Amino acid sequence: MISLALIGFFGGLITGISPCILPVLPVIFFSGGVQGARKTKTKGAVDTKSAASKTASGDGAVAVTVKDDVEEKVAEPSRWRPYLVILGLVVSFSLFTLVGSLILGLLGLPGDVLRWAGLIVLLLIGIGLIIPKFEAILEKPFSWIPQKNVNTERGGFFLGIALGAVYVPCAGPVLAAITVAGSTGRIGVETVVLTVTFALGAAIPLLFFALAGRRVAERVKSFRKHQRKIRVIGGVTMIALAIGLVFNVPQAIQRLLPDYTAALQDQFNNSEEVAEALGWGGIVNEQNKNLDKCDSGATELQSCGTAPDIQGITDWFNTPNNEAIDLKDLEGQVVLIDFWAYSCINCQRSIPHSVAWNEAYEDAGLQVIGIHSPEYAFEKELRNVKAGAEDFGITYPVALDNSLSTWTNYRNRYWPAHYLIDAEGTVRHVKFGEGGYETTEKLIRELLLEANPDAQLPGETDTDDVTPELGSTTPETFLGSTKAVNFGGTEAYTAGERDYTFPEDQSPNTFALDGAWKLETQSITPQGEEATIGLEYEASEVRVVLSGSGTVEVNVDGEMQTIEVDGTPRSYELYKGDAQDGRIELTVGAGVSAFSFTFG
Repeated sequence: MISLALIGFFGGLITGISPCILPVLPVIFFSGGVQGARKTKTKGAVDTKSAASKTASGDGAVAVTVKDDVEEKVAEPSRWRPYLVILGLVVSFSLFTLVGSLILGLLGLPGDVLRWAGLIVLLLIGIGLIIPKFEAILEKPFSWIPQKNVNTERGGFFLGIALGAVYVPCAGPVLAAITVAGSTGRIGVETVVLTVTFALGAAIPLLFFALAGRRVAERVKSFRKHQRKIRVIGGVTMIALAIGLVFNVPQAIQRLLPDYTAALQDQFNNSEEVAEALGWGGIVNEQNKNLDKCDSGATELQSCGTAPDIQGITDWFNTPNNEAIDLKDLEGQVVLIDFWAYSCINCQRSIPHSVAWNEAYEDAGLQVIGIHSPEYAFEKELRNVKAGAEDFGITYPVALDNSLSTWTNYRNRYWPAHYLIDAEGTVRHVKFGEGGYETTEKLIRELLLEANPDAQLPGETDTDDVTPELGSTTPETFLGSTKAVNFGGTEAYTAGERDYTFPEDQSPNTFALDGAWKLETQSITPQGEEATIGLEYEASEVRVVLSGSGTVEVNVDGEMQTIEVDGTPRSYELYKGDAQDGRIELTVGAGVSAFSFTFG
């Protein structure tokens, strides 16, 4: 239990310092921090005319307009305001994440009603901060509460509740495990501990930010003299946050910013301790507990429990009106779930088989569903996935599993992975990784005939299996600083800008750099007009993932070619032919980023 609590806490803490918190920081700073600044008093005469007025916040204290050397008798904000805002966020985030979907399901309400309620509350509080009379109207329903602590000046808990409803932290294995447990109703002590510690970890940086805002307001004279303007600014930030969340503006802004916590996230998320504590691919629940009864690549049909739900999907396409698919609605059909990512070379070799099976057996009752679970941040973009699907000829339904919720619900671990489901909704076959296509097709045909003995099946498909022999090719090579493998240079390979030089004797199956490069978490970019990558490979096919705008000059064993790069990340072929040992040098022009090499 202690290990689980520590994992939840540190997972939340890393999330709390990531770019995901940026949308709520202005509200935390002004309404949780600056607005909670405790007033200072100066000696002097009192303006009795102003003293007769009440504060607009409705807490009954006398307010006095400040003049030179005039004592200021004003409402003292609650010293607990920053803490109350963060406490409200922790409580609402924990409750909404764990039991929100269950409550809404029981009430028959839409899944996003809590988020919309939070947005409306933020909007109303923001308007109340700008227009005091409107705030007074909002307070009337709560007049029975002692001291009226729901107002914007003293009360912060309700603001935190609203923020918790709209706060969407970065996805990771901890959050995915919580989400799966909450949405499936398997909420035990372990899940509660994980959720609360995650929320606390994520909230601590926000609390520091709120306290910093209060400290600044108390020490900077202009903040003390312009309390009214501060209220208005706080209201504007809340309204801007609410409107921005409606139109997904924060997500668009975050995509433009580097994820400065990516290295820390990868190190934490990929550790054996986290994997062991969270279970194989996530928390085991009632839906997925029997999946391990299937042996990957088994040659005969097995029975591995009812297929887990497809959940947490951000977008669908290749369906009527891009509507979601519920597996329960496919009863009577054989279903093939294909987990893939469009830039993954293993998936690229596997997809032609899924496409062929869909074309051959769709009329006989087969439904292929592609669950796109991204490896890279750019693979979360709908337009990128659509372009990748079009390149591969995918016409069957595709779901964007950007939070890896379905991936986790299937306890999946591989790209690609196939889950074959019979007409009654039971998982009958699982295959991780490439290969075994003949077996999978044989079992598809068996299930189709099992569902409809009179079905007229076409002949078996004839798609080449180009799966390389294990160990016969250079392993997939990532270039970003957090995932770098197979670097054969002598310099430190860490994020930042530096000059590199090819080693005198580069080892096989490695890459090295020459020239000035900027290393980022997922890609590398030349600094200056151009720089070079040297790759020692063993394969019959070599591809590289590139993005940006510019040219790449490619020298494949003395043969030159030019690649024109323009647009979002995609995979480009460098070599395809007989299996061989060779060297490729890529002279990458300015404006082009390189992500990885894949081999076949």
